[in-house]
Amino acid sequence: MEDHTIDNFGEENEGYIKIDRYNTAKTRSISNHYTDILSQLGENPQREGLIKTPERVAKALQYLTHGYDLDPAKILRSAMFKEDYSQMVVVKDIEVYSMCEHHMLPFFGKAHIAYIPNGHIVGLSKIPRVVDAFARRLQVQERLTNEIRDCIQETLQPAGVAVVIECQHMCMAMRGIQKQNSVTTTSAFTGEFAHDKTRAEFLRLITANLH
Repeated sequence: MEDHTIDNFGEENEGYIKIDRYNTAKTRSISNHYTDILSQLGENPQREGLIKTPERVAKALQYLTHGYDLDPAKILRSAMFKEDYSQMVVVKDIEVYSMCEHHMLPFFGKAHIAYIPNGHIVGLSKIPRVVDAFARRLQVQERLTNEIRDCIQETLQPAGVAVVIECQHMCMAMRGIQKQNSVTTTSAFTGEFAHDKTRAEFLRLITANLH
């Protein structure tokens, strides 16, 4: 059995208390590397403000990549229901936080997802959970978009899936070309959303101010 230290933040969420778990062996190993990295950068890892930084970074990285331990398809299957509904279901403005695999800097923004049921619907909270399961890994936005689409399509077998993601990338804003206001948009469609009329309805709904 893995040895874990447990930080219990006591946060009530949908009837359970959120507990963040960190593998102590991983935390120790990553911390050691970051102590050396701080030294290589010209810092003093023993000064007051940095003494606990390697451990904090080690825990943060484990949290930011905990999607590797999640099964997105299982998340969807946990709340699938038979339902005679065949109109578009849209969940928009889902917050996205991920890490670019090229520079390990954050990218963040929003995902807009729709599907057309074909005998089954899914609990609405499960779609944002699927987004998180894939986003909490080292990613590129293009692959993230396709992974979300494919997971919903393969698990629910709907008549179609649409995914649009809009993100700002810190690897563009903080380094390199340093364009702070640029936004990257990616999209992926299956089934009925390959038709212009259906795709146009989806795009109209995610851009409309309905609330």
